[in-house]
Amino acid sequence: MLAATALALTSCSSGDSGVASAREPADTAPASSVAAAAPTPTTTTVPEPVCTVTAEPGDSLTAIAERNGLTLEQLKAENLLDPTDVFHPGQEFDVCLGDRFDPADATFTEPISAMVIRQQNELNELLSTTSMIPLDVDGDSGRLTRQAACAARMGLGLPVHNRHLVPGSEEEATIFAATELSIPEGAPTDADRWILIDQTCQVIFIGEGNDRVVDVFPTSTGSEGHETFTVRARAFRFDPAVDNEGWHDSASYPVEVDNPLNGNMYRPIYFNDGQAIHGAEFVPPYPRSKGCARTFPKHQDMIIEWLGLQDLTEATWSISEIDVTVVVQGRYTDLEPLPDDDTA
Repeated sequence: MLAATALALTSCSSGDSGVASAREPADTAPASSVAAAAPTPTTTTVPEPVCTVTAEPGDSLTAIAERNGLTLEQLKAENLLDPTDVFHPGQEFDVCLGDRFDPADATFTEPISAMVIRQQNELNELLSTTSMIPLDVDGDSGRLTRQAACAARMGLGLPVHNRHLVPGSEEEATIFAATELSIPEGAPTDADRWILIDQTCQVIFIGEGNDRVVDVFPTSTGSEGHETFTVRARAFRFDPAVDNEGWHDSASYPVEVDNPLNGNMYRPIYFNDGQAIHGAEFVPPYPRSKGCARTFPKHQDMIIEWLGLQDLTEATWSISEIDVTVVVQGRYTDLEPLPDDDTA
C-alpha cells in the first residue's frame, strides 16, 4: 500500500460537465459530414511559457539567439537547422531548450481539412473492430482525431505521440495500409490477461498474453495534481455496486482504499490503492479524472464481462478471481490549453 499522504491524492471523480462529443457514444456511428472548405494550415504553439519567437526583417540567427539567452549553436540544435537553411521574416523559432514544440516538426502543424477527412475515414476503418468512438468526418484534426491516430500508432508499433498525422508521411502510409492492430509496446504479455492504460494517447488496450488484442477503449486519466500513477499491478478489488445500479459512491460508502473525493464510479476495478478503472458519463480525450482511468459505462460492462465478473453481486477482494494485470504508462501533453472544465 502507498503511504496515507499519497493515498489522499489518489481520488477519482466522474463529473458531469463538458462537451457533448465526449459523452456516452450512441450505438450507431455518426454520419459523415460534408467536407468543408480547406482552411489555411495553422501552427499550434504552446502558450506558456513563450517558447516561440518570430523573425523580424533584418534579423539574424545570432540576434535571435542572443535576445533569448541562447548561443547560436543552441538555437540551431533546438530547431534542427542546417547550415544551408535560409530563413525569412515571419518564420518561427523555438527558444525553449528541450521542450516539446519544434517549428520544424510537421506534427505540430494542423493539416488542411481535405487531408484530415481522408485520415478520419482511414482511422475509422482501421479502428472499426474496436470500441473506439467513430470519428465525425469533419476535417478537424482535433483531440478526438489525434486520440484515434495515437491509438493506431500504438497498435502498429509506430513512435507514440498525440500530435497531428502528417499527410504524405511514412507514418500515414503505414496507418492507411494497416488492416488490424497488434499488441502495443508496454503490454504485460507475460500475464494471461492484461489492461494497458496509455496516458499519452488516453486509450486502454486489453488483451490476452502474447496472443491478441481483445479491444481498445477511449479513457480519461488523472488530471494535473491528481495524476494516475505509472505502475504495474494486479487488480485487487471489484465492486459491482448492485444495490445502486452499479454506481459505487465512495463518499457514502467509504472503505479503506477509498477517498471521499472519488464520488460516483461505475463498477470500479481497483488496481493501485484508491485508483481504479471505472465507468463515468463524461470521458473526454484528455485527462479529467481525479486519479483514476475512466471509461464509458457500456465499455466498463464489456471489460467486466471479459473478466467473467458480470454475475458477481458483492464486492470481491480476490486477486485470483479478478485475474488481470494492469499497466499504466505514458504522459499526456496537448497542443492547446485544456478546457476550463478540466479544473472541476
